[in-house]
Amino acid sequence: MRSMNDEEIKKEENEDTNFEDVTFVESTEDGEELPAKDVTKKLREDLKTCRKEKEEYLTGWQRAKADYINLQKELDLARINISILAKEKMAEKLLPALDSFDMALGNKEHLESLDKEWRTGIVSIHSQLIKGLENSGIEKIDESGIAFDPNIHQSINAIETTEESKDHTVEKVLQIGYKIGDRVIRPAKVTIYEYKNLS
Repeated sequence: MRSMNDEEIKKEENEDTNFEDVTFVESTEDGEELPAKDVTKKLREDLKTCRKEKEEYLTGWQRAKADYINLQKELDLARINISILAKEKMAEKLLPALDSFDMALGNKEHLESLDKEWRTGIVSIHSQLIKGLENSGIEKIDESGIAFDPNIHQSINAIETTEESKDHTVEKVLQIGYKIGDRVIRPAKVTIYEYKNLS
């Protein structure tokens, strides 16, 4: 018996799978052709099944898409929180040095006794540190004369005043506070005015 070569095998496979001239007819279990009304009924059932499956797939896809969007939002929020925490930790490590600068610069008499170039250098370094914090989104809490806010201020002492308009406003900032947006790294230590009616 002669063996078939590759071309003959491919040709035979193509002939076996060529169904262009075959017509499919809906039939009963016995192989008899279904009446037209039964074919229509079966087609309607198939269409109903297809629609149901389509709805299930669409609902599943929409749910998966919503889950993905929610996951993206959670990841974005986590990145922002990590960034804020990193800035906060960096600022906490710099605050003692900034406090020392503030104390040195606050002693005007001693500062004036320094060589002019040294004094200029110290002020310049302090300004660079503050600018670096500001560029990182870290703000100083150092205003006096504003309303006392327990969210950003820590009251150390109350100073009596006869001016009612100054009641519970910041008299002086004893230690500068810092914040990132609404998140306070360290509240400002302040003295506040307290109104006393002397009449």
